[in-house]
Amino acid sequence: MASVEQARAALTKVIDPELGRNIVELGMVRDLQVQGETVRFTLALTTMACPLQNRMIADAKEALLALPGVTQVDVQIAEMTPEQKRQIMGSRQEESYTATSFNHVRNVVAVMSGKGGVGKSLVSALLAVALKRAGKRVGILDADITGPSIPKMFFAETPRLSNSPLGILPAQSDGGIKVMSINLLLPHEDDAVIWRGPLISGAIKQFWGDVFWGDLDVLVVDLPPGTSDASLTVMQSLPITGIVMVTTPQELAGMVVRKASQMAAQLSIPILGLVENMSYVLCPHCGTRIDAFGPSHAAEVAERMGVTLLGQLPLRAEIAALADAGRIEEAALEDFAPIVEQVTNSLS
Repeated sequence: MASVEQARAALTKVIDPELGRNIVELGMVRDLQVQGETVRFTLALTTMACPLQNRMIADAKEALLALPGVTQVDVQIAEMTPEQKRQIMGSRQEESYTATSFNHVRNVVAVMSGKGGVGKSLVSALLAVALKRAGKRVGILDADITGPSIPKMFFAETPRLSNSPLGILPAQSDGGIKVMSINLLLPHEDDAVIWRGPLISGAIKQFWGDVFWGDLDVLVVDLPPGTSDASLTVMQSLPITGIVMVTTPQELAGMVVRKASQMAAQLSIPILGLVENMSYVLCPHCGTRIDAFGPSHAAEVAERMGVTLLGQLPLRAEIAALADAGRIEEAALEDFAPIVEQVTNSLS
């Protein structure tokens, strides 16, 4: 028959995927008992809504059933007290951002929207490409941890990252743009990142402080949609020079982007201007402009926000095809030229 000590030792092999430590060390194992062939214990979670609890329970059962004489494992679920949660978070070692003192980034431009689906990541990528063509040293930080898409646009095949004595080396595109994204660290590009807010915020801070960006004129930061933890972390932890807001013609998108602008205003971060994406379609046969999503509200939204309307971008199938193929740097940027000129002037 297995002993309690053997059961506890077996459970040290079970790792909380978010906190990166075993559940015994984290104090998540409570009331551990061995009664004949049955092992019982309570798993204390930081939240009852933990999306990875089934995975941890399965790992615990597998570890315990491997012990001699154990044929059944009963696991009860409980939630930690606020004090116990603070102790866990407080016991985590503070990250030492090794690359910070070696990085020299002149401007950090965040690209933001109030909602998803407006093409914010595409605008981020095109902005980085246009700045690079203008002779700038450019990097792009994909802060959309749970929905990263930047590597897909820049690389036909996902590159491998490497380390240096100064920090993690970002991937470099064919055009010389430095890229950092969570998708460059995953075994497969379609692996889901199921993390809560604190872990997402920690990853973003590491992308800034543990990555050796070197000398950059502009670091473009692709933010996730909305005004959640990730956006707040970027605005509070990175020296943001300014924000480019992205919207689409629908009035709903304009309403939501105004919420994001209020967040920037409350944090005293300047908005460089507003870009309306998917503004129209040009008929491939006659060249007629078609307002596919209805009449534009961009000028009205920009006026209500008190910012410059930087430009209106059409829907172009060829740009979407290049993005899907990892060849966004080959895109024609005649529609984007006025936008990057105004952004560059604002940075100057």
